[in-house]
Parts: sequence; C-alpha cells; structure tokens
Amino acid sequence: MEKKLGFGCMRLPMNGEEVNYEEFNQMIDYYMEHGFHYFDTAHGYLNGKSETAIRDCLASRYPRESFVLTDKLTFHYFEKREDIRPFFENQLKWTGVDYFDYYLMHALSRERIQKYEDCGAFEVAQELKQEGKIKHIGISFHDTADVLEEILKNHPEIEIVQIQFNYLDFNDANVQSKKLYEVCQKYEKPVLVMEPVKGGTLANLPDEAKTVLNQLGENKSEASYAIRFAASFDGVFKVLSGMSSLEQMKDNVSYMEEFEPLKDEEYAAIASIVETMKKLGGIPCTACRYCTEGCPMNIAIPDLFSCYNAKKQFDDWNAKFYYSIHTKTNAPASACIKCGQCENACPQKLEIRALLEKVAKEFE
Repeated sequence: MEKKLGFGCMRLPMNGEEVNYEEFNQMIDYYMEHGFHYFDTAHGYLNGKSETAIRDCLASRYPRESFVLTDKLTFHYFEKREDIRPFFENQLKWTGVDYFDYYLMHALSRERIQKYEDCGAFEVAQELKQEGKIKHIGISFHDTADVLEEILKNHPEIEIVQIQFNYLDFNDANVQSKKLYEVCQKYEKPVLVMEPVKGGTLANLPDEAKTVLNQLGENKSEASYAIRFAASFDGVFKVLSGMSSLEQMKDNVSYMEEFEPLKDEEYAAIASIVETMKKLGGIPCTACRYCTEGCPMNIAIPDLFSCYNAKKQFDDWNAKFYYSIHTKTNAPASACIKCGQCENACPQKLEIRALLEKVAKEFE
C-alpha cells in the first residue's frame, strides 16, 4: 500500500540562515528507511536553499529511481513564455536531478491563473513532459472552489492538485478545504495536502484543546490527529508534513508507517477542538511567508502574528519579549504603509493591514 506521508521541504532544520545538512541527512535516511519516498520543494522555499539541500542531501546520496520529487513554477520567476524553460532547467540543476516526477503551477488563484495562461506555462509543461523531463503536471491552489473548478474544466492536462487541507480549515469560508476537496473528487484528481497542521498551529494547541485530546487517553502527539485527519479522506495521495527536526520526523513516521484512519471518537474530539479554537480568536496565519517577499517596509509579518497569537491564545508572557526580538532588525507593525502587497500574496486571504493595526495596538 502506498504510504501517504510526504516530506514537505519548506521548513527544514536550520543553522541560522543555512540548512542543517547533518540533521536533514538524518531525517531523509530515517524517512527512506521506513518506506517513504515523496519530497516536495519549490524555488522560493528558504530562498532557494531547499532545492540545493535536496541536491546535496538527497539526490547525491540516493538513486534517482528511489525517490519521488515535486517542484513548482512560481509566478515570481517568469514574465514571459521564454523565461519558463531556462528557469525549469535551472531547477533541475539546483535539485541535482534530470526530471521531476511532478511539476506544479504554483499557488494558482483567480488573479494568477491569467499570467500562467498568457505565458503559455501549461503548454511549456506539456512539452517538457513529452521530453521526459516531467512525469506529471499539476497545480497548487489558493482560492475558492468555484475558481478551482473553472481551472480544472479549462485544463484537463492537470493530473494532480495540491490544496490546503486541515481540520481547522475544513469548513472555513476563506480556505474552503472541504469544497476544494469535493471539486478534486468531482474531476477525479488526486489530492496533495499542504498545511495539514496549519503552520504548526495544530501541533501546539492551547490548553483547552489539549484537554480534549488527553481525554482520549491515546498518548499521541497533537500533530498526529491533524495529519491522520487529512490522510483519512479518499483520494488523498500524499499529506505533506513540513518537518524541521528529526524528532518531528520520528513522530510522523510512528503513526503513518502503518496508517489507521481516525476513529469516531477522534473525529468527535476534533470537532470539539475546532469550536474551542474559534472562541480563542487568533490570527489564522500559516507562516508561509509569501507576504514578506514584497513588503517595502521589511515587516516580519508572520512572526509578529505569531507573537499576537501567543499572547491571545496562550496568554504567553514572553510574547512581548519576542515581539521586541522580531522588530530589532525588521520594522514594527506600526510601520505598515498600507500598500496591500501582502494581502495580494496571502493564501489565507487575511486582511493583513487591519491585523497589523491590532498587533501594533497590542504591543506598541
């Protein structure tokens, strides 16, 4: 049986600004030794260092046929059709491989799909597939279900779809995890799940929510319920976990090596947690950091949101200290000039400008 745990390489172990190769090697070895083989990266992850870490720690140490690798074409890195192929060839070099098993049009939305279509990105991908440099064409997606349906209707060449899917976003009006999943089922597209623990939120629950899980008496990690929730759905091909330590890897493998779908009492506990989390009212940021790339004021938006959530959801007295840390070399929340670049980039459709005002009021 195909194992459902995928290794998402957006949040790798780090030594300062560099990937910790020693620990990444250990994580890869443990993952592969237990029968897993799916890796996911993109050029924007860790400013290109995710791809080169794949080259140095995976592709140079394992036979190509022993692992499955997904990379992505991100809208930041091309302006015309002629840009796409050279960028793709560089991605092969950066990752140290001669083909990608899956190549995704990255972070598609109602606005971004037009650029991909105008630049002929899907046509170039099909050419590369015919040349054997791509095995499967797919998309990663951040928008509403009606937009996804329109894209799948217009592009039957899409073979797989990556969506944000977790129990907190399942019925969320912005993310629409359930509706997106249903569209994928309708068009018979396998699902790649991203953000199953919502940027770590579901792996570090507030005390009220932890109590609900403790009552199950199963002695399992908080992350395990989130990842198994996503993996329990028919049509889910892989659940990508952005593991950043060997400890997280071992935990994930412990319950995904011999995967068992959630039981009724576990679904009931999750439903209770969702209600609890809604009442706490934090900012539903997943720390993808897409918002920071174009910020003219250099505000570390996800880090400041994390401080806010720590204060509001966990009553963390250290939150103010960490706010001061994050604003030593970066601008404070009050420095926002309301340009809106962050909101255009945000997969969660957060009203970041207004939220930064709340953060500034809390800490400044």
